[in-house]
Amino acid sequence: MKDLSMAKLENEQINANALIDTMVKRSRAAQSSLSKSNFTTRCAALHTAAGAIRTQRKAILDANVQDVARANAKGVSHAFIDRLTLDEPRIELMATGLEAMTKLSDPVGAELARWQQPNGLDIARISTPLGVIGIVYESRPNVTIDAAGLCIIAGNAAILRSGSDCQLTASLLATIMGEGLEAVNLPRDGVQMVPTTDRQAVGAMLGAVGGIDVVIPRGGRSLVERVQTEARVPVFAHLEGICHIYIHKDADPEKARKITLNAKMRRTGICGAAETLLIDKSVAGDLLGMIAADLIEAGCALRGDVEALSLVPNMTAASETDWYTEYLDSILSVRVVDGLDMAIAHISKYGSSHTESIITESHHAADRFFAEVDSAVVMHNASTQFADGGEFGMGAEIGIATGRLHARGPVGAAQLTSFKYVVRGDGQTRR
Repeated sequence: MKDLSMAKLENEQINANALIDTMVKRSRAAQSSLSKSNFTTRCAALHTAAGAIRTQRKAILDANVQDVARANAKGVSHAFIDRLTLDEPRIELMATGLEAMTKLSDPVGAELARWQQPNGLDIARISTPLGVIGIVYESRPNVTIDAAGLCIIAGNAAILRSGSDCQLTASLLATIMGEGLEAVNLPRDGVQMVPTTDRQAVGAMLGAVGGIDVVIPRGGRSLVERVQTEARVPVFAHLEGICHIYIHKDADPEKARKITLNAKMRRTGICGAAETLLIDKSVAGDLLGMIAADLIEAGCALRGDVEALSLVPNMTAASETDWYTEYLDSILSVRVVDGLDMAIAHISKYGSSHTESIITESHHAADRFFAEVDSAVVMHNASTQFADGGEFGMGAEIGIATGRLHARGPVGAAQLTSFKYVVRGDGQTRR
């Protein structure tokens, strides 16, 4: 998009269905070329885009300053501003993230399995691109780069629809990705940004049966619920990240303090941030006060159950609603539990199937936690902030899928593929 005027975006009258239909047609044509391209060429596109991100960082920062100023004028939360804001290190991370994707194995054309039937048929299961992927997201402009890069490396075309709050930054980043494709003679329509903030465009994407192969929402509860409710195309979604740290009775106290502080406060506005701390009654008397002091000193507000309040009086009382809340802010719910069974039961009732971590030196307890907690990511003695594709060695991820079909956990390049069966014969016929 050449004109990055926000006024133009907001005032433009559109026919959403016609707009998305046109974009879909262009995406399908581009995806045909991408699916036939070789891995080296797709990697070259990402390297080119990474270089452009670095050379155009001033323009990116200038666009982002405008987005942040508009968001601040609306009086949004500090956590929201944190997700929206880019700086030099975050821009460099976008570039290095693209370069990391090029170091992965080619996810397209991989032989996933192969066997021979008694009749001599040779059968292989081969990975293939998903096709045209729609990504609907809110305030994190870096999602533009992660999503577009992963789609490209897996031979898919991407139609991106950012939130209005990051539209200027996201549009510029999408342009850079399209130019990266064009520089290696791949169609720049492989990455398209929906050029309007009109919410009708989202509805048109969700109804694009036969045009968009899968939609991936990344944002808050209202966005994801809308996508899941209205979509007529398949959806990879995480509803929210209500992530838990559970401190078991056999936890190492220093590990518990360090991990809890990092899981909550490293970045409070990401979906892998811990939102609830569970701690065994047998160690809470000695340990909870120290953990609470660490968190409060770092600026975190604590909301505790009755037993937690009795141990740390400067908490506020937690309500039933708190256990279901993804704060995305410097707030942590705290509950004292009577052992592993109660911790697992709490996570089962209140969790969102995103990421949970147990802090313990007992391998038996960790193994039970792994087996009985049904979340996309379960951890032992590690911060929930590691729940993203980059930290899993996947280069990056579009989101954390909390469903149970096709993709679960970090959605990286390999998760953006399907497969087909290739059957080799030598004249066989069926009786």
